[in-house]
Amino acid sequence: MTAYEQRVSETSDVGVYFKLAAVTMIWGGTFVAGRFLADSLSPLFAASLRFLLASGALLLFLLVARVPLARPSPRQWLQLSLLGFFGIFFYNLCFFYGLHYINASRASLIVALNPAVIGLVSWLLFKERLSRVKVVGIAICIVGASLVIVSRNPQLLAGNANAWIGDLLIFGCVLSWGIYSLCAKDLNQTLGPMQTVTYSILLGTVMLWVASTVRGEVSIAALLDLGAQQWLSLMYLGVLGSALAYIGYYDGIRKIGATRSGVFIALNPLTAVILGALLLGEQLTLAMCLGGGLILAGIFLCNKPLARAGKKGI
Repeated sequence: MTAYEQRVSETSDVGVYFKLAAVTMIWGGTFVAGRFLADSLSPLFAASLRFLLASGALLLFLLVARVPLARPSPRQWLQLSLLGFFGIFFYNLCFFYGLHYINASRASLIVALNPAVIGLVSWLLFKERLSRVKVVGIAICIVGASLVIVSRNPQLLAGNANAWIGDLLIFGCVLSWGIYSLCAKDLNQTLGPMQTVTYSILLGTVMLWVASTVRGEVSIAALLDLGAQQWLSLMYLGVLGSALAYIGYYDGIRKIGATRSGVFIALNPLTAVILGALLLGEQLTLAMCLGGGLILAGIFLCNKPLARAGKKGI
């Protein structure tokens, strides 16, 4: 690669970094939006509505853009079904039922392992290069995210006798997201991020609605009781937090790989803390700011040195 091509590549990557940062910041905002729905809808029903709105937004975008839905091959249908199952359906089941046993802060600490799991599985299965600098960057991201989460309220991390069940379920979220991040490599190249996300969300939405119906959690009365604030929260979760954010995340994976994209997930708790301070009056502490600095440093280490290493042929 010539020096000019290297500079063009770096410039292109910067745009991807900003997109991924925006995506994870949107995901951080979903925690705040979710709080406005917590007392109004059951978790599984809320997830079903969220992804129903996401499905509608994606189909409407394709219609307005005059982009026809692709016709997947049988093999691609199988891959898309796996993405819908793990990334949408199973992830939400593990998350919502895991929170029956442990609190959100403890769950957030486990979810913060996402970058490490993505990097490890990517190295094991897809032979993606995992340099020492990347490993250090991932570790710093996890430490920074943990510091942000724990500093919010250390007492909330306490568990009960059955906390191990919740820990396993939330770790199921981490594995599910790792599969969702890594197993779309071929689909991203053949169908593209837009088609891949649309089909996986459509399939996952059907699975969620079947589960909600079987469990008797679908409630028209609960829908009619929702106020403007709750509907806005659902729109944020469905349109921004699912449809647009998932497309941006998959596009990032297609361009810079799953490991380098995955570390941006560490921005989620930082964004949630900042939005909590701005919208919910929560207090920012020095430890939170230090954790935020570590997150940014870890993301930098996982991404920037790769461009320099490329010049040396490493």
